[in-house]
Amino acid sequence: MKIFILTLVSSFILSCSSAQKTVDTKNNPENYASTITAQELKEMLYVYASDEMEGRMTGTKGQRMAAEYIRDFYIKEGIKAAPGTDNYYQHIPESYFEGKKNPQATENVIAFIEGAEKPEEVIVLSAHLDHVGVDDNGNVFNGADDDGSGTVAIMQIAQAFQQAVKDGNPPKRSILFLHVTAEEIGLYGSRYYTENPLFPLENTVSNLNIDMIGRIDPDKVDNPEYIYLIGSNKLSQELQDVSTAMNDKYTQLELDYKYDDPNDRNRFYYRSDHYNFAKNNVPVIFYFNGVHEDYHKVTDTPDKIEYNLLAKRSKLIFHTAWELANMENRIKNNVE
Repeated sequence: MKIFILTLVSSFILSCSSAQKTVDTKNNPENYASTITAQELKEMLYVYASDEMEGRMTGTKGQRMAAEYIRDFYIKEGIKAAPGTDNYYQHIPESYFEGKKNPQATENVIAFIEGAEKPEEVIVLSAHLDHVGVDDNGNVFNGADDDGSGTVAIMQIAQAFQQAVKDGNPPKRSILFLHVTAEEIGLYGSRYYTENPLFPLENTVSNLNIDMIGRIDPDKVDNPEYIYLIGSNKLSQELQDVSTAMNDKYTQLELDYKYDDPNDRNRFYYRSDHYNFAKNNVPVIFYFNGVHEDYHKVTDTPDKIEYNLLAKRSKLIFHTAWELANMENRIKNNVE
């Protein structure tokens, strides 16, 4: 009888231990990061940066097709439209582009996962959905890296967060997946959002902006496992500390800050959509692979993307967003 009871108790302990392991494993962000794959990124980018999208110039048929592709992905994944949008669209009227030649109405595409504990606090992940269109000879500027790479990265990151929601592990804070238009003609989409935010900017914890993360800088061919980070400690040292910790723990990329040099003549800090958040005192990170020989040329095509590297960089961004969304206290702003 004692042997039977001992066996029963042992089985019960093992069962509890197994159940606990299952819960812990399910709540492990590495499991969700693993859903971001090179193959899926490739499949999506070959559609998104195809000739069919006609270079995605702001306000054109091709750009609207790109916006529909993004919206339909979120619908399929069961990720809700952000509150305050028109079926995922934040419409930007033609009048907003006053002074621009041949202005066209356009739209940001915005999806949303609500936080379970602090829904009013929001992490914004952004990438621009537009590119530079078609030249006079009908050649399509596909923009696979600029910024097809950032676009599909955000979609895959959103899918990973949604899997966590399905598993009963929603983020504590809300996540906004912001696909902005009109970056190439002057950062208009992100400017429109920050002037018409769906959530107060003072409640925006951080903006993680992705613009070109699928290629290798010619200066880095001997060390391709890198990513340039721009602006990560300008408004919050804690943001950079979180980023560094997540990279050390999960991805072990070289984090290169050379473009944070105030004397850098490229001035990349001012040239992508994070800047409209930064100038409103929202802490930012701009993820960037650097300029390459196909930048703004018809040769920026999906076959030249380093998909394994794109996946690894996307996982770093996912882990950083996960930590920002789930840490006990929101990161501190240097200007507070």
